[in-house]
Amino acid sequence: MNTNRLIVVSNRGPYHLHLTKQGLKREKTVGGLVTSILPMLETARGVWIAWGEPEGRFPGSPKQPSFDLRYLKLTPDQIQGYYYGLANTALWPLCHYFLGRVHYDNAQWQVYEQVNRQFAQATLGEAKPGDIIWIHDYHLTLVPRFLRAQQPSARIAFFWHIPFPSPELFCTLPWRRPLLESLLTCDLLGFHIPEYAENFIETAAEVLDAQCKGTTVEHHGLATQVLARPIGIDYDQVNRQARSLATEKRVRRLRKTLNGQRIIFGVERMDYTKGIFERLQAMEHLLERNPELRGTITLIQLVTPSRANVEAYRQKKREIDEIVGRINGRFSDGIWMPIRYQYRSFSLAELAAYYRAADIALVTPLRDGLNLVAKEYVASRVQTDGVLILSEFAGVAHQLPEALMVNPYNVEDMAAALKHALEMPKEEQHRRMQVMQARIKAEDISWWMKEFLDRMNGVAVQ
Repeated sequence: MNTNRLIVVSNRGPYHLHLTKQGLKREKTVGGLVTSILPMLETARGVWIAWGEPEGRFPGSPKQPSFDLRYLKLTPDQIQGYYYGLANTALWPLCHYFLGRVHYDNAQWQVYEQVNRQFAQATLGEAKPGDIIWIHDYHLTLVPRFLRAQQPSARIAFFWHIPFPSPELFCTLPWRRPLLESLLTCDLLGFHIPEYAENFIETAAEVLDAQCKGTTVEHHGLATQVLARPIGIDYDQVNRQARSLATEKRVRRLRKTLNGQRIIFGVERMDYTKGIFERLQAMEHLLERNPELRGTITLIQLVTPSRANVEAYRQKKREIDEIVGRINGRFSDGIWMPIRYQYRSFSLAELAAYYRAADIALVTPLRDGLNLVAKEYVASRVQTDGVLILSEFAGVAHQLPEALMVNPYNVEDMAAALKHALEMPKEEQHRRMQVMQARIKAEDISWWMKEFLDRMNGVAVQ
């Protein structure tokens, strides 16, 4: 890589900042993007631009002040129209194939456009000639167009972290043309898997009559490389945490609490795309059809709060609370409880203990751009055992075909996979897990970053 700086632009920053009498305090935010990119930016020079408070420019790390934070303050009306509005009631459900949940509102689009322009102006104020500007996700699709208009020679990359839907769905978007035209002002456009990249290329050809030559899309005299590379995790960090003495102690306490029961584990943030309700139904179906399993297995389901201001998310939480209560009321015997459900945020140290203790990881979103939980579970299996049950509609399924694949809409299918996993011989568990670990370790976060930055630096990647 060369010595040019990296300018990261995203909706969410890596830290919540608090100005105290003792100085600036940083609280790390939760999310796959932050988890993946922060370690790399901590060793590079550059700036991370995001929405946050307090507004201003701050050192990115107390120990390694090698990058800066630039936080933009948004008004309550902007937050409502841009984030809770257009991003989360239009683009998010559309791209996750939940067309029935989509709400299109032109006033929200105008606010979204205004906020994207604000991000672009902040980026122009930070970027120097030769810097690589790397914009992330569906919240900021118009930023590239505004940047290119004022800095024609800017080096712009964009990564789309959620699924990109089929042309038939995307074409329902009233603002499909300006969104696509903006993305095609980028030098490099990234997606997790080939399916999303192909959907984008087909949509650009259909809507804009763009010229597509392999993975290069040409439009209005500009050429955009389209690249499919799944984001990685910091494999070594996760594996080290899983092997630590603190994790060992937590695992022993957890297993003692559950008195030898087999542990099935799921962790998601609260979202209607994550399939939490459906996996609880599968657990209920399993216990109905296999009464001999009662008292021998426990599903630990962790859910982290998310977008509590959106009614669809509040409704989903109510549904999950109710089904957990129903299943536990139906099957509990006064000592054993089939589902242990917690609704709060969890640190990597806490999750590592669950990953280590779990005989089975249940990762069954109805639709997911990738899913890093599956990768973290694989990286944490220090004995190379355990079974990963994975939705075929998660992007990571493309990368982990050795998992047990399920259709998360099919409750019987998931229950059957759970029974299969409970009965899987150790030899088969080791064979599957070793292959997955080797792949996740090779295609880690450093590999992912290098793939994109090398492309942006003009180095051919095979």
